[in-house]
Amino acid sequence: MGLLNMKEPIGINVLTAAYQRTEFAFDNFNKVTVSFSGGKDSTVMLHIAADVARKKGKRFALLIVDLEAQYKLTIDHVSSMVDMYSDVIDLHWVCLPLALRNAVSQFQSQWQCWDPEKEDSWVRNPPKCAITNLNFYPFFNRNMEFEDFIDKFSRWYAGDQLTATLVGIRTDESLNRYRAITGSKPQRYMGKVFTTWKGGCNFNVYPIYDWKTKDIWIYHSKTKLAHNRLYDLMHQAGLSIHQQRICQPYGDDQRKGLWLYQIIEPETWGKVVARVNGANSGSLYCQESGNINGTIKISKPEGHTWYSFAQLLLNSMPKDKSDHYKVKIETFIDWWRSDFPNGIPDEADPKLENSKKIPSWRRVCKTLLRNDYWCKGLSFTQHKTGAYAAYMRLKRGKYGMV
Repeated sequence: MGLLNMKEPIGINVLTAAYQRTEFAFDNFNKVTVSFSGGKDSTVMLHIAADVARKKGKRFALLIVDLEAQYKLTIDHVSSMVDMYSDVIDLHWVCLPLALRNAVSQFQSQWQCWDPEKEDSWVRNPPKCAITNLNFYPFFNRNMEFEDFIDKFSRWYAGDQLTATLVGIRTDESLNRYRAITGSKPQRYMGKVFTTWKGGCNFNVYPIYDWKTKDIWIYHSKTKLAHNRLYDLMHQAGLSIHQQRICQPYGDDQRKGLWLYQIIEPETWGKVVARVNGANSGSLYCQESGNINGTIKISKPEGHTWYSFAQLLLNSMPKDKSDHYKVKIETFIDWWRSDFPNGIPDEADPKLENSKKIPSWRRVCKTLLRNDYWCKGLSFTQHKTGAYAAYMRLKRGKYGMV
């Protein structure tokens, strides 16, 4: 039986289940943290956690990683939630320089929020309660990416005490989330399917992992508790409840929503354009198909093969970006060498290419045109910062790019 057929009803509604799981975390762990973005899911998670904490007379750490170039409406909502639950939270509102993915520029594949050297062009100033001291966390360094910071914060905060991080993500959002939370691989705490071990004394707890998007809005409708008003404006702009996202908008998937900034918060948009390389062109073209962003159907220049077009694209990039892609492409070719000892084909059946069942240089070109930095179109996944640096050193030596 496949993973998608393993869901079983447990005889209670999702709200009751979420409360039971949250109470389990407070009753069985020495410390509890909540990761809060201001989005619809983490907002519900914070409401439930604060309600349980008040009833039990306990406190929890609230982690807010502020990415600077965010909607003012989101920051206003986050601030109001912090004020609302100040009696039960130990606040960690983080405004530190972190490396973030920038999928709208080939010349700046990452940008750094709260870069001290670019304070004059910040989209906004940090709130007074924010942590801005670069030495506040002993594990912090300016080359850290968002995911690394989250992981190291959890370990630092836990110390040697059993710690639960309540995470407001739902398996309904993607198959990868479903597998990560409900698959057989993760180690559980006391066998609970809504927990996963994150190393050391740390476990993630997912109280709303089985909620659907409609459950989020049913909750708000019935409780009348605060939600991010940005979603109301997204609805008015024509987005369905399944299309609405509030995370930093320059990632590979999130960039499709860049155009919303101009409509919803034009004053914020003007600052974003000056702050993040490629933001304006991204907003104009990210929803277009063809060669601009490597989506759907692409074409090669006259007189070129897909192989020669790939070389043309690589030669047009900054050297560090070109080297990065060359390493990935060489590894991709190595994967298929037993099936294609004379090299991968220039093109193949488009259906097989799109389903990643066969390699081709056309697939490579799509990846390059899409500015797919982690080469997910070639079946790679994203690396953690430290591991990737070591990987690149090794591969550069192998392929003569030292």
